[in-house]
Order: sequence, then C-alpha cells, then structure tokens
Amino acid sequence: MGVDFIGMISSRHQSETHPARAPVVDKDYVRRFAQAHENAGFDRILIPLNSTGPDPLLIAAYAAHHVERIGFMLAYRPGFTAPTWAARQFATLDQFTGGRIAIHVISGGDDSEQQRDGDFLDKDQRYARTDEYVGLLKRVWTSDAPFDHEGAHYWLKAAFSEVKPVSRPHIPVYFGGSSDAAIEVAGKHADVYALWGERHSEVRDTIARVRAAAIRHGRNPHDIRFSLSFRPVLARTETEAWRRADDILATIKAIRGDTVAKTPQAIGSQRLLAAAAEGRVVDKRLWTEVAAITGARGNTSALVGTPAQVAETLLEYHDLGITTFLIRGFDPLEDAVDYGRELIPLVRQEVARREAVMSDAAAG
Repeated sequence: MGVDFIGMISSRHQSETHPARAPVVDKDYVRRFAQAHENAGFDRILIPLNSTGPDPLLIAAYAAHHVERIGFMLAYRPGFTAPTWAARQFATLDQFTGGRIAIHVISGGDDSEQQRDGDFLDKDQRYARTDEYVGLLKRVWTSDAPFDHEGAHYWLKAAFSEVKPVSRPHIPVYFGGSSDAAIEVAGKHADVYALWGERHSEVRDTIARVRAAAIRHGRNPHDIRFSLSFRPVLARTETEAWRRADDILATIKAIRGDTVAKTPQAIGSQRLLAAAAEGRVVDKRLWTEVAAITGARGNTSALVGTPAQVAETLLEYHDLGITTFLIRGFDPLEDAVDYGRELIPLVRQEVARREAVMSDAAAG
C-alpha cells in the first residue's frame, strides 16, 4: 500500500496557539514553509481554504516556484467557479508544476462559511451539486472532443479544454465529508477519502461505508485510498511530550478566554466531540482536549508521545487501510521540520519492511 505524508501550509504564521498576524499574505513565510516540507520528506502540502482568506490556487503557484519535488493539494469548494473554467485552471497549474497538483473537494460543512460567498444551498443540495461538478471536472480533463451537458446545476454546449493535466487519467481528487450524502459522492468520485483523526472503530466503519458506496457506483472499492489527519505532539520522552501537550492546551485556553465553541454542523466534528466526551485520551494515544475546547472545527485530534510511539500508532492505522497521513503541528513550520527528523522516516521504513516481508512470502 505504501504511505504518503501531507503537510499543511498557510499564507502566514498562525495556529490555535499562534494568533494570526499581518500581513495576511507573507511571501517569505510561504516560501520557507514550502521548502521546509520538501526538505522534511513530505509528499504534498495541503493549502486550506476559508471564505475570507487568500486563493489557494495562487498560493500554490507561488510556492511551487520555490520548490522542486513536493506536490500540492488545494482545498476547493465546488459551485463558485464554473466547472469548465476550474478544470482549465487546475490543468494549467498542473502543467506548470509538472503534475504536482491535487484537489481536496470540500462541499461545505458550515452554512455561514458558504453564505459569505453567496451560497445558500443546504448540505444535501451542496453534495448533489458537488456530484455533478466533480463529474464535469473529470470529463473536461479527459475528453478528446467537445461535449454537451444538461444537468440540474450546469448546462454546457460544446465544452472542451485544450489544456489537459499532466496527471493521468486526471488530477487526483481527495474528498471530505461524513454525512450519508458525502459518503455516496465520495464512493462515486474520490481517489482518496480523507478523515479527521478518529478512533480505530470509527475509521474501520468509515472505510467500510465508503467502499460500499464505491461498489454501488460500479467501482473497485480498493481503488479508493484513505487519508487520516492528526496533530502530532512529539518530544524526547513521553513525559516531556505530555508536558508539551499541557502547555499547548493552556495557551489555547488563554487565547480563547471565555469564548464558547459553537456547536459544529459537520458530522465529522460531532464525532470528534463524542470521542472527547469519553475522556482526555482514547485508543491509548489519541488526545482529544484540543478538539473539545475548539468545537472540533477542522483537524484538531492529536497524537502525543515520542517519535517512535507516534509512529507505532500511525502504523496501527495503516494496518486498518490508511495510506496517507496529513500531519501538522501547533508550531506549524518548526513541527514540520521536526516530523522529518524521525517520525516520517520511522513510518516509511517500517511500511517498506512489512511490504518486503509480504513480497518475499508471496514469492516463496
């Protein structure tokens, strides 16, 4: 199965423990952040999206100019740009980067986020639009001749793109969302389905649901890969790692003050909060307190321990079928460098060793 590592880059230095500072777009930070991930051995960098921030496509274009190997995964909300236009934008960037672009399709888990950009569809309607939209992206990327389309959301006449992606058969599509509607669209379109860091039992259940949806759409269920997101908190000893985790939590509390986290609409966030209600730590090393205090908005589940201990936990998830880990720290740039020292090499080495053993056994 192999294993991939994805980091996350923002346009300026910020996290739950580091309040955002001006400028909104810090070119030097973006450059250093991208280079740090490449040097640490990451495969891709996620460029996140929100309704008030910079354009991920333009950040990727700038960052790609300053690195040579690493790929980019652009968070993308369908519906705000015509699918034909978006397909050409991504294909053009894929050409300039030599096939290093992927998209992470996010249909929208928060009504207020969507409404800032004029989208007032409800969740099920958004996923229905996403289904049509992603299907059109793929068709534009792969069609050798113009085509017509008449759907619920888009009508096209002689749609075609001269520019095609370097990636074949098309730009990789990562997909997020935990509702029944989301799972159905993921089963139809996703190359990689992305989960937030959850308990083993929930990861097993979600993988089974997505694979079942793939079968319903006539796909081989094992053609879909799975990604899991964590915030590793590392130190030389386990005691020091937990001391660092306590400091992180105290800093977040001091920054938030009396702010009460809003009840999340996203089902994935609701599951993280349910896990947090069971205790500070679940499944031996899954730290839930940051998710609890922030309302589990986004990737807030952490793994605490030494590099070897966290690597062991990631390998347990790999055994469940996870092939990609999105990892980012509360000290974003510094932690990305740190992950490259031991954590990423440890996981890669053990996965390679296990695959070699299996290959030898099969040959024997």
